[in-house]
Amino acid sequence: MVHVCDALSWQFSRACTSLPIPLARYVRYDPMKPLSECRLYAFVDTAYLHGRAPETIARDLCAGGADLIQLRAKSSPPEQVRRLAKILRPVTSVADVGLVVNDDPEIADEVGADFCHLGQEDFFGSGHTTVSELRGQTGTLRIGLSTHSSEQAEHAVFAGADYVAVGPVYATGTKPQARPVTLDYVRWAAAHVKIPWFAIGGINLQTVDDVLRAGAQRICVVSAILNADDVAAECRKFKERLK
Repeated sequence: MVHVCDALSWQFSRACTSLPIPLARYVRYDPMKPLSECRLYAFVDTAYLHGRAPETIARDLCAGGADLIQLRAKSSPPEQVRRLAKILRPVTSVADVGLVVNDDPEIADEVGADFCHLGQEDFFGSGHTTVSELRGQTGTLRIGLSTHSSEQAEHAVFAGADYVAVGPVYATGTKPQARPVTLDYVRWAAAHVKIPWFAIGGINLQTVDDVLRAGAQRICVVSAILNADDVAAECRKFKERLK
């Protein structure tokens, strides 16, 4: 839910998405649901828009029951990512859905996103050793980290990550160069990772039950939802499996 701040109306806050100043200065957002209650993590990935408007995809994901939505725009310059994030932030906020910005903590903080998601190289390769160091630069922004092995998961938890992604469980076109970690890593995470974690990579309606039986309680789904003609309906199918 969005509150009016600094005498600005909700209508004006929507107009702020086109302004060059940080949207977060004008609009205060109520916290999303607790991360521990989030089960379905969906994406607005520019590689899978198929000509559709990103805000339309975001609304469909919200309507379909997504708890978190990540903006992933790997091939886009920072200004384009910033513009997209400012468009999506009001959409997710109205639906009480968490917004995650991939790769760029500064943009995530600027638009008032709930999380920034970083890869191993993006975080540890940039010289960070703890999430608190990064928070010192961005305020209270929460951080999710990708992990591909038990060692990486342990390092991510020790560094103070708010959640970790476990994968890719299966081969995936989203990251074709990545070697699948298989269900063995999912089983390990179920037994050892004590912070919220999401299984990711190649999860579709044919594989999701195996992932859940391996111990996952939360999943990320990218192409299996975004390639559907009816994004909201496909999203609901995954959400139903998570009940």
